[in-house]
Amino acid sequence: MGISVSRQDVGENEPYLVASRGDSRLPYFSLSVVLVLWGAIYLAGIFTPALLDDVDTVHAEAAREMVLRHDWVTLYTDGIRYLEKAPFMYWGVAASYELFGVSEWSTRLPLMLGVLALLLVTYALGRFSYGEQGGLYASVVLATSLGPYIFTRFQIPDIIVGLWLASSAYFFLLSLDQEKPSRWVCWGFAATCALNVLTKSLIGLVLPLASVFLYLLVTRNLRHLLKMRPLSSTLVFLAIAAPWHILAALRNPSQGAVKGFLWFYFVNEQFMRYLGKRVPPGYDTVPLFIFWGLTILWLAPWMIFLPQALKQVPLRLSQWHSQLSRSQRASLFFAIWAVVEVGFFTFSTRQEYYTIPAIPALALLIGGWLAKEAASPESESKSGRISSWVLFAIVAVGSIIGIALLVSSKSPAAGADLADLLKKNPQDYDFSLGHFLDLTPEALGLFRPQLIGAIASLLIGAGLNLWLRYRRKPQYANIALAAMMVALLTCVHAAFVTFSPVLSSKQLALAIQKHYQPGDLIVVVGEYDQASTLNFYLGTRVRVLHEPSGNLWYGVKFPDAPRVFETSASFAQLWASPSTVFMWTDQDSPKELAGLPHFFLARSGGKSIFTNRDLGHQQLSHQGLDRHEVTHAELAP
Repeated sequence: MGISVSRQDVGENEPYLVASRGDSRLPYFSLSVVLVLWGAIYLAGIFTPALLDDVDTVHAEAAREMVLRHDWVTLYTDGIRYLEKAPFMYWGVAASYELFGVSEWSTRLPLMLGVLALLLVTYALGRFSYGEQGGLYASVVLATSLGPYIFTRFQIPDIIVGLWLASSAYFFLLSLDQEKPSRWVCWGFAATCALNVLTKSLIGLVLPLASVFLYLLVTRNLRHLLKMRPLSSTLVFLAIAAPWHILAALRNPSQGAVKGFLWFYFVNEQFMRYLGKRVPPGYDTVPLFIFWGLTILWLAPWMIFLPQALKQVPLRLSQWHSQLSRSQRASLFFAIWAVVEVGFFTFSTRQEYYTIPAIPALALLIGGWLAKEAASPESESKSGRISSWVLFAIVAVGSIIGIALLVSSKSPAAGADLADLLKKNPQDYDFSLGHFLDLTPEALGLFRPQLIGAIASLLIGAGLNLWLRYRRKPQYANIALAAMMVALLTCVHAAFVTFSPVLSSKQLALAIQKHYQPGDLIVVVGEYDQASTLNFYLGTRVRVLHEPSGNLWYGVKFPDAPRVFETSASFAQLWASPSTVFMWTDQDSPKELAGLPHFFLARSGGKSIFTNRDLGHQQLSHQGLDRHEVTHAELAP
């Protein structure tokens, strides 16, 4: 296939395969593999399930209102200023709405395109660092790893942060290859840092600069900073990053006792959040041991090769202070990138997904080792077999547990609401995956096909991987692992679709939509983000029976903010008014309706809609209702 071993800027004992300049077939093959995996794993799931309450539709609603207001500077959600987030992700979704209209798939499309861009940049960076196979393997590892898939199921920007980190790493490593880095390389680094700031604020600058500084410090090459054209690069950075910040500050100044954008965005949302003193308090912090462990788990199943991959990193001071080869420089920088990402949040408030931007760095290290194994299967086969045995043992134990869960599961009654089969653990819902702790044997009965598919794909994939590595065919073993993950993630997606009614209020929005007339009111009993799906799918504002908190806490302080929050007294007046009021609640017998006439409209996912008007449904007393009375079929549009 026209493959040759290049010795340019690689060590004498590094058997990485590099495509010769005269052969263009390998890049086309690699890019085709990346596109197929992206399409099978990410693009295929773009249409389902419904968008979720909380961050998914809060962010989608901000983009929708951006389009309606023709205001691409100040974010709004439910008509209230939403100034805590950087705008890049919202710009992407808003642009998608402009082009394709508002829908579930158009909401997800920009994030999926961001995943594709990250896979392509990872391929290019791996190819530059470890050769053609290194780039391909790194991209395959990233495409089929568990963590990036899970945390692109809803609208959060962390995978895009990974894209800009990978891009800035590429430009930095290019600069190390040049005696005098070109202006395009230096400006490319500055531009990607600026885009990262527009994606997730100051973190987008701190993380790449900290990684670069630490690398140059340990290699005694800080003078390289002066070669990176600091003056013109700073101007490029400011030209991209500064305009939105300036406009946002001008359009959202301090108003009386309300502090303006600059305080809220930089002080409260950046520094105070990092110190755990944000007002109001944010999410709970994942315990440190779990946080570190999840970083490794997000690489599943490829984390079994991480120990070998880390051996590529030069660890001796004498190596750091000597002339490193290109692959050695890359391996050291990738390790520093991952350490900086995980280390930064070790001393702050942290969620499970905060280390997702470090996963591309670890995927690159693993991809480099897999290329080395493929080029020298004899020398690397023993460690590959040991890791494969470890994976097979993990899968075997997991399969035993899975089979036990299958045996203990029970078939639910026809038309049963999944929410009624779950064990509620509200103390865990501040964590991104907290709801999955609610599963019970009864609930598992709804997930039998997905569980069987997951067990089968894991056993077959891990078994084939082990057998093929014993046959000295690591390339085919890697294909088996990638195919295993395609099947597994398909099962995960199917399970997510089944579970989604618990996490979304779309079915309730559709039930309201059948009766909603202009002038009607929708009231959420609880936090706004618990039912933000109503706001998005109905395209109308909702009222909130709760003290100002969460996403709306700051914006509601502005004098021009519309009325959103209700008190018990004002809610009672609304309920008695001539307007039709739809009330969302996650309680079967809401205390807010005690003593008030009320009518049941719909129930789905453990949440209900009551009204103050008879819309053709039987009036129910405040004592409760038969939770199995309304099925999902009756709620369908």
